[in-house]
Amino acid sequence: MSGIPVPFSDIAKPANDLLNKDFYHTTAANLEVKSKAPNGVTFNVKGKSAHDGPISGSVSTTITQSNFRISHINGRGKIEGKYSDKATGLTLTQTWTTSNSLDTKLELEDNLTKGLKAEVLTNYLPAKSTYGGKLNLLYKQPNIHTRLFTDLFKGPTATMDVTLGHEGFLIGAEGGYDVGKAAITKYALAAGYSQGSYAAAVTATNNLTIFSASYYHKVNTEVEAGAKATWDSTAGSNVGLEVATKYKLDPSSFAKAKINDRGIAALAYNVKLGTGVTLGLGASLDTQNLNQAAHKVGASFTFEG
Repeated sequence: MSGIPVPFSDIAKPANDLLNKDFYHTTAANLEVKSKAPNGVTFNVKGKSAHDGPISGSVSTTITQSNFRISHINGRGKIEGKYSDKATGLTLTQTWTTSNSLDTKLELEDNLTKGLKAEVLTNYLPAKSTYGGKLNLLYKQPNIHTRLFTDLFKGPTATMDVTLGHEGFLIGAEGGYDVGKAAITKYALAAGYSQGSYAAAVTATNNLTIFSASYYHKVNTEVEAGAKATWDSTAGSNVGLEVATKYKLDPSSFAKAKINDRGIAALAYNVKLGTGVTLGLGASLDTQNLNQAAHKVGASFTFEG
């Protein structure tokens, strides 16, 4: 029997991850420090320096005591209470933030029927007397994975997607509808095949105006390869092409490389320097204009403890 297929948004995920993740040239420098004290208090500090623009950062502190949690992020704090009943699949989370927003999330999983999860999310701003409300339904069974996301106070609007799978073959569709405007807001289609070490997908997104075909292959335990071709029917007849590869140098490091049809090449190197310390280095080169200052380099440091 086939397993539960991936959601619609993940049909082309293997190739997309290989082409887009772990390339560090997009920012000049990125720093992240994660630590957890013995008493359960966690700290998360992030800093980012863009190639063009100011340095940004955030500081997050979370104190967890049973089902009660206090968090503080960049001067914005929140108090969160959570109640869960495993027997009924009910989870209730309420959050009050220092911006005076009261958020409630009610989750009910495998209660009405196995594989169905319902989420009700509400938001209330007392100072403005404004409300927000969303209802999400997620249903998973062998051969089918479908989701419905609705915003009850804006439109109302709804986005639904479904993926059908059988023996590695996948086919999916997505659609959006605005009840207030009585209009379809978006639609997309996708088909794919995933089996063991390789996966292929064809997608038609942005109201069937952007078409892409992607392929991913895990050649062996050390080497991965992938490619993606994209055509925007509204922008002309040119087809964009990207190819990428990943090579696992040893158990603690790997290198990645990719190049597109415009001659833009990117290189990346990731290594675990020790327990909880990871370094990432990256560079982007315009191979058709090597004598110009269009190249980018970046570095990423992550500390966990």
